Amino acid sequence: MKHSISLFLMCFVACTVAFAQNRTLKLDADVTTKDQVTIKGKVVPYTATAGNQPVWDENGRPIASLFYVYYERSDVTDRASRPLFISFNGGPGAASCWMHLGYTGPKRVLVDDEGYPVQPYGFKDNPQSILDVADIVYVEPVNTGFSRAINDSIPKSKFFGVTADIKYLGEWIATFVGRKNRWPSPKYLIGESYGTTRVSGLALELQNVHWMYLNGVILVSPTGLGLERGGPVAAGNVLPYFAATAWYHKKLPQDLQSKDLNAILPEVEQFTVNELIPALARGGFLDPAKKKQLGAKVARYSGLSEKVVMENNLAIPTSYFWKELLRDKGYNVGRLDSRYLGIDRQTAGERPDYAAENTSWQHTFTPAINTYLREHLKYKTDLKYYIAGQTRPWDREGLNADNTGENLRQAMAQNPYLNVMIQSGYFDGATDYFNAKYNMWHIDPSGKMKDRLSWKGYRSGHMMYLRQEDLVTSNDDIRQFIIKTTPKSGQPAKYTEAPTNTASGK
Repeated sequence: MKHSISLFLMCFVACTVAFAQNRTLKLDADVTTKDQVTIKGKVVPYTATAGNQPVWDENGRPIASLFYVYYERSDVTDRASRPLFISFNGGPGAASCWMHLGYTGPKRVLVDDEGYPVQPYGFKDNPQSILDVADIVYVEPVNTGFSRAINDSIPKSKFFGVTADIKYLGEWIATFVGRKNRWPSPKYLIGESYGTTRVSGLALELQNVHWMYLNGVILVSPTGLGLERGGPVAAGNVLPYFAATAWYHKKLPQDLQSKDLNAILPEVEQFTVNELIPALARGGFLDPAKKKQLGAKVARYSGLSEKVVMENNLAIPTSYFWKELLRDKGYNVGRLDSRYLGIDRQTAGERPDYAAENTSWQHTFTPAINTYLREHLKYKTDLKYYIAGQTRPWDREGLNADNTGENLRQAMAQNPYLNVMIQSGYFDGATDYFNAKYNMWHIDPSGKMKDRLSWKGYRSGHMMYLRQEDLVTSNDDIRQFIIKTTPKSGQPAKYTEAPTNTASGK
């Protein structure tokens, strides 16, 4: 009788899932393939597991199924000392395909050396993948990739909010690590864009709820992480990004344009912190002569006219900058990567019609990820692969307020092993590089942990890894980060002396 009841319940769940999605959703299944890739001149054999693992509610009932792809180097015998990377993309609502087939995985989309689409669509081996030094799992949160709630009656509030997202993903990670016998391994979280909000919160959630301690967190093109920066700071901090983009498009005065990018940005950064932000803080009571003097400098560094700068009271909205910088040439510049150009219906206006870079990236990744998962990894499903945009509305209020920068600080303070590396593209206008530096300065305002925080910059945009030169450098930076965050044998996780506040403000 008990067997009959169990069989009935299993059939009921399966039928419910199939009906709700109108396509079959796998709850707990996987398929494994074997392959190899040459990385840094050496052959790396590996297994790839594409599968689903459930999300359970507080009563142990399945409420969702998350899709993942897990890569393990297959010629490794000591899994306990081998790092495990847990990788998330952002959005919220962005699938994991971006870093999976763009950055750290063993295969990579076909693009040119600057990251633009080429045909035929597809993928190739990635000789820069970090699979030589770490195993990787790419996780798809609910309504990204092939991940779904089991039916429409499950409240979206279980998944679609800052804290809700962190809570259920923490449970999922703990289960995954247990199933794959990876508890002894050094563990790292890597997230891109909103994924940086996610992994910053997860660092503390895993530590305090699941007793899982990390060696490192990597923030790729980070969000603001809930760190305060309103008013003059928010308005001023974007100027270094404006300068980088203007330099790329050759819109700066000749004396600046003739210099290397890394030669001009420190000058712009110092002006921003020491002159522009204090002036913006004075608002309408800023001395008119001083305002005019600063307007000329903002124009000089941004590539915009003094007239435009003064009309905007020294504080240029980013959307207006994307429209204005190349208006005279009939183009707008991309939001997430301002190297990309777009064409609007009309030259007039205050913001671009569309994000030129995003359409280009979807152009590349959508056919590649569908082909790769279905044909190369043999994962068969009729579900649509959600590449972006299926997680609205996303709750950021009340219990779901973003405190993830502080979460990350707490996790670092409680775990002396934990280090953080930030990676930014200079031409990213959505999560700009100078605000990423600002994150680094303000995650730990005491300055006592600043030696465990680092920042790396690249000459591309939000997905810096799409540019071939930056793909090499950014993956090598991850390899060096692993070396830095691997303690010597027997080295304890402890503070050896009372910390002193040695912050210099640099």
